[in-house]
Amino acid sequence: MATEGQQQRSTLSYGIASLRTLDWTAIVLALATAVIHLYLFTTEDWLPFLLAGVGFLGAVGVLIALPRYRHWLYPAGVLFVLAQIVGYLLLPLGPLWIGVLDKVIQVVLILVLLQLFRTTTKPDR
Repeated sequence: MATEGQQQRSTLSYGIASLRTLDWTAIVLALATAVIHLYLFTTEDWLPFLLAGVGFLGAVGVLIALPRYRHWLYPAGVLFVLAQIVGYLLLPLGPLWIGVLDKVIQVVLILVLLQLFRTTTKPDR
């Protein structure tokens, strides 16, 4: 009989093993924009940057640790990233080059998330 710790490690191992190349691409893009937002928080001292950075890190954690919810994480991620883009258009903060770099990363992330949603089967209940 497996202990709770062994079960959690097994689920995490399955979560990592089941990631596709496109999932890893989304992870790298999400981590890149998270780092940008956390950097901007340290330079601009604006709480929404911290929340966005932590949000991206949390999404990566959910993607890896809870594979059953990936199908629903992708569209939620698209909405979250779209909110980031709209927020920047309404209130651009930080150096322009960082904002442009971040938005390019985020547009690519949206495209990757849409493709993942399109190609991922909905989990059974």
